[in-house]
Amino acid sequence: MLRQHGTVTAAAHALHLTPSAASQQLRSLARDLDVELLVPEGRRVRLTPAARVVLEHADQLWSDWERAQADLDAHREGGRGPLRLSAFPSVLAALLPEVVHHLHRHGLALEVVQADPAESLDLLLVGEIDLAVLEVSPATPATADPRFEQHKLFDDPLQLVVSPTHPLAEWSAPIALAEAAEQPWIGGPPGGSFHQIELLACAQAGIAPTFVHRALDWSAYLALIGCGLGVALMPRLAVDASQPVRHLPLADEPLPTRRIVTCVRRGSGERLNMRRLREALLSAADGIGR
Repeated sequence: MLRQHGTVTAAAHALHLTPSAASQQLRSLARDLDVELLVPEGRRVRLTPAARVVLEHADQLWSDWERAQADLDAHREGGRGPLRLSAFPSVLAALLPEVVHHLHRHGLALEVVQADPAESLDLLLVGEIDLAVLEVSPATPATADPRFEQHKLFDDPLQLVVSPTHPLAEWSAPIALAEAAEQPWIGGPPGGSFHQIELLACAQAGIAPTFVHRALDWSAYLALIGCGLGVALMPRLAVDASQPVRHLPLADEPLPTRRIVTCVRRGSGERLNMRRLREALLSAADGIGR
């Protein structure tokens, strides 16, 4: 967790510990191993080469333990439950009904946590959830990260969304993002996962828009757009058809999308019930286009 967050305070918060308790555990581990694990670097700490060796072995041990649990599931008549899933709102709304129905047929219960990608990864690492549904962004762990296994679920195309009275609302064919380059834009908070997706899509289109307004959720996006305060990129799943806005398909190649993936602790995906959960998610994703 410290490797992911960079400070003892942030790592302790993710683990529901006090900073002093986390520091004490780190000091105790360093004494037991007789090596230096951390070096102060400004307000953060840097892992020593010895700490990275410890983490490499810890990742492998954790993965082996998850595989052992998967093998034991064969002797538990399918494994333990309920299954615990985290996802963000637009994906929950689109997938959850079919997922619950699919799992119910196998006699499996589901517990759901609404969480953003960063929080989902923390929950996954500390074992509070079994599977996280994430949108891929520069902040998402690399596919080679030894702690996680990721699998594509589906691609959610981005659309340009404008108010009904906006001049671009009359556009009948797919539109290039460059057509909106000079407009005031609505975007997510800097550093957020979707804002990074927005920036990447605009960079690929060769534009650098001016983000005048910031919104934390899709209802705020839609309210700002509906008032004519700007244009925005939104995933197709997030656009509420009942709202008075126009959503325009994009003509840009490659087509801007947000990729949705499942993420589990490495080794845990081999459990029977985890395979059933992923099958349920893939089945639900078929209805919205993988």
